[in-house]
Amino acid sequence: MSFFKKLKEKMSGTPEEQIEKQSITEKFKGGLSKTRDQFTSKVNDLVAKYRKVDEDFFEELEELLLQADVGFETVMELMDKLRYEVQRKNIKDTSGIQSVIAEKLVEIYESGEEQLAELQLPETGLGVILLVGVNGVGKTTTIGKLAHRLKQQGKTVMLAAGDTFRAGAIDQLQEWGNRTGVEVVKQAEGSDPAAVMYDAVRAAKSRGVDVLICDTAGRLQNKVNLMNELEKIHRVISRELPDAPHEVLLALDATTGQNALIQAQTFKEVTNVTGIVLTKLDGTAKGGIVLAIRNKLGIPVKFVGLGEQMDDLQPFDADKYVYGLFAEGLELEDTEDK
Repeated sequence: MSFFKKLKEKMSGTPEEQIEKQSITEKFKGGLSKTRDQFTSKVNDLVAKYRKVDEDFFEELEELLLQADVGFETVMELMDKLRYEVQRKNIKDTSGIQSVIAEKLVEIYESGEEQLAELQLPETGLGVILLVGVNGVGKTTTIGKLAHRLKQQGKTVMLAAGDTFRAGAIDQLQEWGNRTGVEVVKQAEGSDPAAVMYDAVRAAKSRGVDVLICDTAGRLQNKVNLMNELEKIHRVISRELPDAPHEVLLALDATTGQNALIQAQTFKEVTNVTGIVLTKLDGTAKGGIVLAIRNKLGIPVKFVGLGEQMDDLQPFDADKYVYGLFAEGLELEDTEDK
């Protein structure tokens, strides 16, 4: 069965569920259009150029994947899997090869794990999410959209304005609080971020809030200071609420490509990052960075930013993401398969 057919099967359900699943799939398709325009058109040209699957085909495919920032280790693993699959299934020509590539990319991403995108929050009581990341990656916007998403799910949400250093950061978060109808706990600019977290956790507990989302300063100039600051915040939160924070999400700007990978490595060294929020995926032609982050750092991408709208922050879905990379090619293979 082709990759596209399997994806359509996963979209079964009630008419309402089907419409929602289709809408999300279209968001991934639209959000990855820049990557697809660059990448898939070249893959289509490659498939047209090589009617047979041979070593020359593999070498050119390898080059294309590297250009899309999929990452060296991921590409090497994919090529090994493809060569094995081609041999095992005795595949001679390139018709249907995009479906095989798509299946293997999902396999590599998931690595036998399921529900990777789900937030690991307690079923009862207060859940705490810490957002980390450098300035300019869309961290505050992500917090606002995540608050909106959780409210849509019927949860009560509170925000903590822990980025007390960047000019305007507190006001920006307050603006998102106003837009989403969520309370923001804040202090004056230049205050100790840990003191803000202390107030926020106590306030969230006393008001019976479901989820507290905490903003943090995004200064990367000094790794030691960053580590000390995040350790202090962790300490203050866990003293008030053992096991918290339950999620530490790192916001990365997808348009920065390999730089995002370097930032992820740095933050992984200074704090226990549990998931990635990849912003501005709709603004880059190098959407393969998702695979590089997962494969190189072992951290799952939990959410992706696929546009400007409030509901364009979507839980990451490997099948829909890979479909977004190859959409037209997979649809074409599916029609040829009939």
